[in-house]
Amino acid sequence: MAAPVPPGDLRPNNNNQRNSGPPFGGYQGNANALADNMHNLSMNRPPSMMPGSGPRPPPPFGQFPKQSPYGAPQRGPSPMARPGPPPPAAGMGRPSGPPPVGHPTGFPSNAPLGRPTGPPPSQPPFGSRPSMPGGPAASSSGFPAFGPSGPPPGARPMGFGSPPPVGSGVSMPPPSGMLGGPVSNGPQVASSGGFPRGPQFPGGAVSTPQSPYAQPPASPFVRAPPQPLGAPQSAPPSMLPPTFPGAPHGRPAVSGLPYGPPSGQVAPPPLGFPGPMQPPRYGMGPLPNQSMTTIPSAMGQPGGPVPGPSRIDPNQIPRPGSSSSPVVFETRHSNQANPPPPATSDYIVKDTGNCSPRYMRCTINQIPCTVDLLSTSGMQLALMVQPLALSHPSEEPIQVVDFGEAGPVRCSRCKGYINPFMRFVDQGRKFTCNFCGYTDETPRDYHCNLGPDGRRRDADDRPELCRGTVEFVATKEYMVRDPMPAVYFFLIDVSMNAIQTGATAAACNAIQQVLSDLPEGPRTFVGIATFDSTIHFYNLKRALQQPLMLIVPDVQDVYTPLETDIIVQLSECREHLELLLDSIPTMFQERKTPESAFAAAVKAAFLAMKSKGGKLMVFQSVLCSVGVGALSSREAEGRANMSANEKEAHKLLQPADKTLKTMAIEFAEYQVCVDLFITSQAYVDMASISVIPRTTGGQVYCYYPFSALSDPPKLYNDLKWNITRPQGFEAVMRVRCSQGIQVQEYSGNFCKRIPTDIDLPAIDCDKAIMVTLKHDDKLQDGAECSFQCALLYTTIYGERRIRVTTLSLPCTNLLSNLFRAADLDSQFACMLKQAGNEIPTKALPLVKEQAMNSCTDALYAYRKFCATVTSSGQLILPEALKLLPLYTLALTKSVGLKTDGRIDDRSFWINYVSSVSTPLAVPLVYPRMISVHDLDAKDDEGSGLPPSIPLSSEHISNEGIYFLENGEDGLLYVAESVDSGILQKLFGVPSAAEIPSQYVLEQYDNQLSKKFNDVVNEIRRQRCSYLSIKLCKKGDQSGMLFLSHMVEDRTASGPSYVEFLVQVHRQIQLKMN
Repeated sequence: MAAPVPPGDLRPNNNNQRNSGPPFGGYQGNANALADNMHNLSMNRPPSMMPGSGPRPPPPFGQFPKQSPYGAPQRGPSPMARPGPPPPAAGMGRPSGPPPVGHPTGFPSNAPLGRPTGPPPSQPPFGSRPSMPGGPAASSSGFPAFGPSGPPPGARPMGFGSPPPVGSGVSMPPPSGMLGGPVSNGPQVASSGGFPRGPQFPGGAVSTPQSPYAQPPASPFVRAPPQPLGAPQSAPPSMLPPTFPGAPHGRPAVSGLPYGPPSGQVAPPPLGFPGPMQPPRYGMGPLPNQSMTTIPSAMGQPGGPVPGPSRIDPNQIPRPGSSSSPVVFETRHSNQANPPPPATSDYIVKDTGNCSPRYMRCTINQIPCTVDLLSTSGMQLALMVQPLALSHPSEEPIQVVDFGEAGPVRCSRCKGYINPFMRFVDQGRKFTCNFCGYTDETPRDYHCNLGPDGRRRDADDRPELCRGTVEFVATKEYMVRDPMPAVYFFLIDVSMNAIQTGATAAACNAIQQVLSDLPEGPRTFVGIATFDSTIHFYNLKRALQQPLMLIVPDVQDVYTPLETDIIVQLSECREHLELLLDSIPTMFQERKTPESAFAAAVKAAFLAMKSKGGKLMVFQSVLCSVGVGALSSREAEGRANMSANEKEAHKLLQPADKTLKTMAIEFAEYQVCVDLFITSQAYVDMASISVIPRTTGGQVYCYYPFSALSDPPKLYNDLKWNITRPQGFEAVMRVRCSQGIQVQEYSGNFCKRIPTDIDLPAIDCDKAIMVTLKHDDKLQDGAECSFQCALLYTTIYGERRIRVTTLSLPCTNLLSNLFRAADLDSQFACMLKQAGNEIPTKALPLVKEQAMNSCTDALYAYRKFCATVTSSGQLILPEALKLLPLYTLALTKSVGLKTDGRIDDRSFWINYVSSVSTPLAVPLVYPRMISVHDLDAKDDEGSGLPPSIPLSSEHISNEGIYFLENGEDGLLYVAESVDSGILQKLFGVPSAAEIPSQYVLEQYDNQLSKKFNDVVNEIRRQRCSYLSIKLCKKGDQSGMLFLSHMVEDRTASGPSYVEFLVQVHRQIQLKMN
């Protein structure tokens, strides 16, 4: 390492900035080619001095080039890649080459050139992402090993959208809003509040437009204590707001430009958890008898008959609320932890000691001192860790610190990394670890005197002493081999079904287009193979006139035919690779091989990659039927068992055997990450094959049933984001806790070989890991408990980095403090992941019962120990968890917990849940719905999205058109009596019967069509997903699919929302008595 650099100083190539370029590469665009509301994802450019003033990132999803699905791609350059859906005839052509852009100073010469970015002016973008912090630094790096003591034993060689605003995003109405006495069951009033989450991705112009949501009433923070049933009304019912929630607790608006510059509104620091109720800005729960949600109900006495829900007005029950302007969130103030904003909101983090909640968030923002207190609360204690999460473009980049050959300062006992909460003593000559309490000598060249406040005088100048998240340059001590190169291997199904459905052509064209998005330079390697009942490798050596096919017929004992020339540098094989991708769809046209040797092909590709590691992307269309790991169709058996309510039916959601799991563990050991793109029209045993990506840190993408008309654009965009998103290779992660708390279990997509660490052949910005915690001792009331996540990984530039994320939270002995500090988003994400883990091993009724009990237990504890209202006719909900019953009900009706769905759909849902991030958990079960037919009548010019509608059929008009999305898929519902003029504007036809079932979004020359396209593209940009759209018509099977998402209605899957609240209330009453 660079000896002249003083230990702890910033890298010399930082151009005198503390922030360095991001550690993830491949992104530099031509700013002149950007639309006004796009950010340039400048991954290899030094960040701007001013937050938010740098170039803007391109959308991760580009326009699918226009071309026949089976035609040869265009040759020669075109102006730029175009984001957005293609016209109906669009196909899968090759993307244009990027304009030449010089490399920025101070960065490796292999940094990729600029990419075409930005949409045509006529079409807004839909997938921009902010740039990642950190940056390349000249270092040698390698195989993971944790700690100075040497490497650990052994060589370490999916989708749904963003959640609605949750938490206490809704404030209590005035006392007149209490449902005392009979409540009228008049006409339903559509909610004016929306539940889209605050935009997560950039697109900001210079100013933030006005929020499309209804503004909260004045003085939203003044609350009256709940009134008993029948209390006099202080205002006529007509003055009640149309929805139960009033003002949100400081919820940012989902503007048309999410992640625009801060509006200047800064959240005032809290007064500390224990004292009087703070302004409910971030969803903290109320103190007892001060602020809670009270839902009166004519329940009668416990044990009596439960009356119908007619006494509860559906418009007066808790629902996700509207948004307000963005806030600036300081992680600590006056040496106290600030409670974080809801994960679903739009906020700009100022790291003042604790890490950003985007990287690590706790289910309770105060830590119970004893296990008994936690048990009494009925809540979960866990961390949601997303170490490479995308930051807001207005936030300061994560700063990279180089300690030279000595490496970062660490505790000699527990190996915790230096952080703002380690206390220096003895005039700075020693420091005490905030995890194990051990006192170490300060390294001589790291010594600094202390100021009068006991802090080091240089604390504010050293990122590791004043920031909750920093990145250290790893030394040789953290390596067992040289850093791995960036290797991308593509494995394509060419069986008869794949060729006939167009899946092979779609895969080849998508790969051809993303070649220009791969990192440039000598460290980027590629390989390709195809498979049906045999495996076909290709020699891509430049010396050959054309690629040479090498066939491996033995699919039981597979091997790789060449040690070299199968995986070669991209710069050497680009022409051969493009020629081969042009030829593959026609090359196998005459082969009528229905069988698939999927597992054998994956094993053979791994053998070719074994010496380097890397990413293996597999495109599969049919069930693996021959060779090693062959599977049988269990779907028919599964349907029989489900219909018979067979107790063992859940076993069909488990892998058929251990063959693929054993293979996956070997893949992870050699740092090979597998991503699956399932382009099927039949059962493929997702439960068995998804074990491979889940164990290797990969991801499953599902396109069922695959359509050559509508799915290729989504396939291309998914593949492009998979390659270009911020990510790292050959990673190892460990979470450390203060004394008294320890890690109980990790949950996510990884491989675990030793108890304390998890191995991640690849880790990206979308993956989250749940870390459940447990007490091993009593904590001291008023003290703080610290958590630290250390991620050792290799950037795509080949640099070894350690990203250290630290969070310190107060400890409490008061149950009421726990409910005030509960984090709804992470509490629900925890419940969701636990349900996903248990579905394959338990009968569905037990999983549903456990989810409902988890909800009821927490609400019962609050009702018994914290609420002072004694009327048995009222359901008391803690303010921070008021939406927990709604989300619990939605979970019990979700795809994973339904008995009538496809086995593969449920397996995909389980696999997706395992790595879903906290902000994306809610829309998985409670999607966003908006009305389309009246878009042109809504005065939301310049704003992002119209208000959302509750998921109830009462809000669906027989003359309306509605759009429902969960971030991965969209459903467009057309009722039976829609005006022909509206149909003509949106679809170009006068009647619903004439709309083609294979719907492709088009823009017509009218205001309604333009607004709908703008809405879809805005959602695509927020969700960072292409969002395929399926047409649903009332009266047919597709219409039933849409209505099945109305989770607030009574269905075969469960009760209505109102009935569920009554059920929860009765269970609490029975527990109380």
